[in-house]
Amino acid sequence: MTYVEPSARKRQSILDLTRSIAIVGASSNPSRASNFVITYLSSSGCDYDLYPVNPRETEINGHTCYPSLEALPVVPDMVDVFRRADDCPEIAEQAVSVGAKTLWLQLGIVSDEAAEIALAGGLDVVMDRCTKIEHARFAGGLHLAGFDTGVISSRR
Repeated sequence: MTYVEPSARKRQSILDLTRSIAIVGASSNPSRASNFVITYLSSSGCDYDLYPVNPRETEINGHTCYPSLEALPVVPDMVDVFRRADDCPEIAEQAVSVGAKTLWLQLGIVSDEAAEIALAGGLDVVMDRCTKIEHARFAGGLHLAGFDTGVISSRR
């Protein structure tokens, strides 16, 4: 199967139908993108159960951290990946194995091999997109700095 980037409508549908997200490569370091995404997805405007996955961490932002996808207490709807592209095929195999519905590779991460594995396993695939940015875009709260200002205005 060949990867075709999902439309904006499809990406919104994926986010709307997702309830649980495994965040592979999550970090407790607040300067890391994965930590910023966990912080955003933990906010009151988001209704996701988050499961950070990193064998070197025990807790991230109040969420219990798990060493692998197989160790999760639930089947995640989405596997959100913050790892090098070379690591993604193995993560895609694990996502298929645990029964996830979506493999989402973060900004700058593209792996045609991982996409093929996930698609063949029946998963939706999104590559080179940020879950935080996409959620904010569809929720109407995307500010240039990445925060919801709560202001809708045409004033400068």
